[in-house]
Amino acid sequence: MGLHFPPPPSKSCLFHQFPSLPLAFSSLLTLAFLSLPITTADSPSTIYDHLRLNGLPIGLLPKDITDFSINTTSGQFLVFLDQPCNAKFENEVHYDFNVSGTLSFCRIRELSGIEAQELFLWFPVKGIRVDVPSSGLIHFDVGVVDKQFSLSLFESPPDCAVADFLDSDVAGHDDDNHSQSGSQVWGCRDPTSL
Repeated sequence: MGLHFPPPPSKSCLFHQFPSLPLAFSSLLTLAFLSLPITTADSPSTIYDHLRLNGLPIGLLPKDITDFSINTTSGQFLVFLDQPCNAKFENEVHYDFNVSGTLSFCRIRELSGIEAQELFLWFPVKGIRVDVPSSGLIHFDVGVVDKQFSLSLFESPPDCAVADFLDSDVAGHDDDNHSQSGSQVWGCRDPTSL
C-alpha cells in the first residue's frame, strides 16, 4: 500500500476571483500602520523633554508642569501653570499662568510669560539662548540688556513659590492701584484706605 496524501488546499474563492485582493489588503494595512503616530522611548512626552532635545536646560521652567501644548513642526509651545509663581536663581524669576514661545535648537524666541528681576525692577524675558554649550553660559534677552547666567543654575526645574501679590511692583505691574498702606490684592485698593 502506498502513502496517501490529502489533496492540496484549494485557493480561496475570493482570492481566486480577485487575485490582487491580498496585495490591496496588504497595502491598506501598511498605509494604516504608517499613518499612526510613532511613539518610541525617545519621543518627548514632557515639556522638559522638548527643552532637552533642543539643547536647553530643563530648569528654565518650574517643577511639575504637566499641562502644555507644542507644535513640533514650528516649535511653538504653550505651558499652563496652576498659578503664577516665583523662582530664585541668581535673581528672582516670575512665571505667569501661561508661558509661551518658539523652541529651536539652543534657543527660545518670542517668549512671553516670564519676567526677571534686576535690582528692584522687573523686565519681561523676550528670549533665551545658549550660544556655545561648552561655554557654560545661558543668555536672557530682557530687551534693554542681554543678561547671562551660569547654565548650572538651570540643571533641574526649580521649586516655584506662589507669587505674592501683596508686594509692591510684583513682576513689573505698576503701582498706580496700590493703596497708601501698601495693601493690595490683584490691583484692588483696600476699601478702608479710600
